[in-house]
Amino acid sequence: MAKILAVDDDITVQIILQELLESEGHEVLLAEDGEAALLKTKKLQPDLIICDWMMPKLDGLEVCRRIKADPQLATIFLILLTIREHVADRVQGLDSGADDFLSKPIEPSELQARVRSGLRLSQLNKQFSQALHELKQTQSQLVQSEKMSSLGRMVAGIAHEINNPVTFIHGNLSHIEYYTQDLLELVEFYQQEYPNPSPRLQNKITDVNLDFLSQDFPKILGSMKIGTERLRELVLSLRKFSRIDEAERKSVDIHEGIESALFLVQYRLLNSAGQPWIQIIKEYGNLPLFECYPGQLNQVFLHIINNAIEALERDKEKAKVNGYSLKNIPIIKIQTTLQDNYQVIIHIIDNGVGITEVVKPRIFDPFFTTKPVGKGRGLGLSIAHQIVVSQHGGELDCVSQPNVGTQMTIKLPFQKCLLG
Repeated sequence: MAKILAVDDDITVQIILQELLESEGHEVLLAEDGEAALLKTKKLQPDLIICDWMMPKLDGLEVCRRIKADPQLATIFLILLTIREHVADRVQGLDSGADDFLSKPIEPSELQARVRSGLRLSQLNKQFSQALHELKQTQSQLVQSEKMSSLGRMVAGIAHEINNPVTFIHGNLSHIEYYTQDLLELVEFYQQEYPNPSPRLQNKITDVNLDFLSQDFPKILGSMKIGTERLRELVLSLRKFSRIDEAERKSVDIHEGIESALFLVQYRLLNSAGQPWIQIIKEYGNLPLFECYPGQLNQVFLHIINNAIEALERDKEKAKVNGYSLKNIPIIKIQTTLQDNYQVIIHIIDNGVGITEVVKPRIFDPFFTTKPVGKGRGLGLSIAHQIVVSQHGGELDCVSQPNVGTQMTIKLPFQKCLLG
């Protein structure tokens, strides 16, 4: 039936409650005072609590207050056991968080009726809390999906607009390179044919620093060519990441999505001198094409990689504040494997500050964040979890140890793969 915690400092009352409740098929837990009741409530999560008002250490009112103040315990139905019948006392009990009252001495039929009523209400509370939780998740998913859809359309549009002039410039740079080479060769021939230019021409040659120009101009063209190639790579990564034209399931290369996410955060991997301060280690396995929602899965990669970078940044800031150097080189390692022909496994590992045991159970909760106000809304990992679990039937797991690092593991089921 149900798990019920009976709290009373009188052993006789404990025995009576245990016998009456077990006769109804319930599992009964016992506590002799308020402190023991709180410990057992947190550890065992009972469905209903019957608590005496007057007890040593913590009385029933304080037990009610502390249980109702804990979001993880607040839905537990709590019956306060008392001899007090005055309205003012009952009001005080209700204000402290009691859901119902049971008078002493205990009348068996009243006890059983109130327990049945309490369990019904407790079940409704749990269903309501679950529905509210799912509604929040759905709301956050819809908000984020709409944002990402709008962002995807904008990114695709920007990528298209950038691509046209960049392609034009890049395509013409090779012609300019040929023309420049021809002009410089022509100048060289003129110098050979007319080794003694007029004073006016000699002054102009000196003014324009012809020797330097002849050496530097091809270098400038080479740099421009590298720059336009970089822009073309960026446009390609933006297109791959947004995949606005691939809202439906598509067969894609997982590594391509990871690479596009890495490319978009590349600026965060460099220090002020433009040198990499985070080492990216890639250990890619031989994966088949994977049937998925590419844009959504790319969001997952970006969220997790961003979180890894932030963990390393916090570690770096902690070292700076405390006046010591980082012990290890900041690392983000990405491993992909095909496990037993059943799952695509993706590990994203960092050696940053890690996650505490208190925080870890809540990292996938919507709107939960440990960041300062204005720095994060607590949606990234919640949405990543929904995309992996709900949209792709997979798993998203976290293994972490403070001051050691974090490993996020994405498991995607084999039946979604195309082995070609």
